[in-house]
Amino acid sequence: MSAPRARSRRAENTGFACVHCTAPVPANTDGHYRNHCPYCLWSLHVDDLPGDRASGCRQPMEPVGLVEKSGKGWQVVHRCTACGHRQPNRLVRDGEAPDDLDLVLSLPWL
Repeated sequence: MSAPRARSRRAENTGFACVHCTAPVPANTDGHYRNHCPYCLWSLHVDDLPGDRASGCRQPMEPVGLVEKSGKGWQVVHRCTACGHRQPNRLVRDGEAPDDLDLVLSLPWL
């Protein structure tokens, strides 16, 4: 039996349609991987651990908070609408479609 083939992180940095607002979301261009919509901040539950793409849940995750982590900066906290899993995700500040900071600052978590 051969070892599982590693996925390319480059292959994961692709555009997608937002699960919540259906906006087309371009791939990130700042060297990081986008995992949420820059327009409504919603995400999709695809990871058990950051980047592993191992979750079988695949349900929408709503933005529920904002945290600052040393070395990673500000992150939006997402909560899965099906199983309740929580995951912080780095805000995208640069690139083709940065996160809407007016939306981030207008949400009730602040």
